[in-house]
Amino acid sequence: MARVVVDVMPKAEILDPQGKAVTGALQRLGFAGLAVRQGKRFELEVDDTVSDETLEHVAETLLANTVIEDFSVHRENA
Repeated sequence: MARVVVDVMPKAEILDPQGKAVTGALQRLGFAGLAVRQGKRFELEVDDTVSDETLEHVAETLLANTVIEDFSVHRENA
């Protein structure tokens, strides 16, 4: 089995209220010069028969809302 990671982030032009809230909290705690955007990370355990094309399709159709989110898929080395 191999691990595949799908990272999903709001597109740059999409408002990210959760990221703004974290950024504000960090600033109140004295951490200046930081800007946060919050996304999602999915970890999939797959066997070697699952193709990269299938993984892209799964991410695009189920894990990400491609109207407002971008995603990346990569296999992690064991």
